[in-house]
Amino acid sequence: MSDNSPILIWFRRDLRLSDNPALSAACETGRPVIPVTIRDGLVDGLGAAPKWRLGLGLKALNDSLRDKGSQLVFRSGDALSVLRALIEETGAGAVYWSRLYDPDAVERDTRIKAALKEQGIDARSFGGHLMFEPWTVETKTGGFYKVYTPMWRAVKDRDVAAPLTTPGTIPAPDSWPESDYLDDWRMGHAMQRGADIVRPFVQLGERAAQDRLGVFMRDWVDAYDTNRDRPAVAGTSNLSENLALGEISPHQCWHAGLRAREEGKAGAEIFLKELVWREFAYHLMHHTPRITTRNWKEDWDAFPWNEDERLKEVIAWKRARTGIPFVDAALREMYVTGRMHNRGRMIVASYLTKHLMCHWKIGMRWFEDCLIDWDPASNAMGWQWSAGSGPDATPYFRVFNPVTQLDKFDPNRDYVSRWIAEGYDSPSKDALAYFDAIPESWAMTPKDTYPEPVVTPDEGRKRALDAYENRDF
Repeated sequence: MSDNSPILIWFRRDLRLSDNPALSAACETGRPVIPVTIRDGLVDGLGAAPKWRLGLGLKALNDSLRDKGSQLVFRSGDALSVLRALIEETGAGAVYWSRLYDPDAVERDTRIKAALKEQGIDARSFGGHLMFEPWTVETKTGGFYKVYTPMWRAVKDRDVAAPLTTPGTIPAPDSWPESDYLDDWRMGHAMQRGADIVRPFVQLGERAAQDRLGVFMRDWVDAYDTNRDRPAVAGTSNLSENLALGEISPHQCWHAGLRAREEGKAGAEIFLKELVWREFAYHLMHHTPRITTRNWKEDWDAFPWNEDERLKEVIAWKRARTGIPFVDAALREMYVTGRMHNRGRMIVASYLTKHLMCHWKIGMRWFEDCLIDWDPASNAMGWQWSAGSGPDATPYFRVFNPVTQLDKFDPNRDYVSRWIAEGYDSPSKDALAYFDAIPESWAMTPKDTYPEPVVTPDEGRKRALDAYENRDF
């Protein structure tokens, strides 16, 4: 293979040009670089909102590449077959990509790397999606961490590599291989009319992600410790949307947090801890991939959760008509913006798994379909944490009271009034947008009467505790 043969850069969840180790390594060789993205079975299997958001991200990445005199080649099919075809068409001698960690991606990438190497192709995977590769973080006895706090202590003083700069040039090939048209992929088809509602809330691409980080560090990080639990306040970074697709790297966020801490901004260390919480989720998914599909604590396998999604309580939960304002407001925020405040996620998940006694998989799958910041590790760990079946989980006997939680974190009901229309003489624009986002088949209008609770907090708590008392944990 010629020393000047092209390098294929396979973009997946690293949709940025800065601090992209795979792209930087390819550009440093001076060889032609051909960026490619592949719509394979894993992409086709994404939920409606994450798939739509990925399509938007790929378009933004392609625009950034074109500004550099490059472009993104779109191809569909089995990933290995697509890469082999591109190698044949372009004479490429190497394929680089950024590492992923969910079980399906690991299986695919391991198979592809072995097959390409056997073919004589230089197949390399690079870091960048995480600060600490999961296999590099160990307990003193050589195992993996099952509790967050000891892991935080183990990594908080580690050196995190400084972010790489954007390559000055991306060497282009003499000719470009044929490409699909992104519009033909119909990445947003399953979103239907909801796409137009969610789109104004998307902060798309690398530049927007950097702006979002800058504004947070300038205006909000100082009070992050207190404001992050108040859903009506713009107190969080909202970077989960961009981190999920790699439009910004955790390294960039970490070093911005370190600078803020050095400047004496009080909430900066809490922000750093949240970045490590994300790392903890990936650490667990790497070492115990069952967390994405099964109870992490196997003694929960016999717990009598409901798994029937046709249950009227589940339907009410999905439609944000539980009669519990905090739960309904948080779910409606998700349908309108594609995201949900973290305090809301905890309340929504606790209500489904504890008050309604429904399996966490129901909620995990629903979030997987509805969140533009869907992340395989964080989603799985978050749901199992709330249900009590996961690592470092909330104690099974802790049942969040959604009424007292609302009194504590939204005492003036600013959050509820923003997202719930029923019962208000002049509903907010966002509350009304919910009815434009949901399927017409739900037949809901703002003039509907707000429902009575499908399960009251006291009734749900008692039912949950009764079930727990009959289990031998």
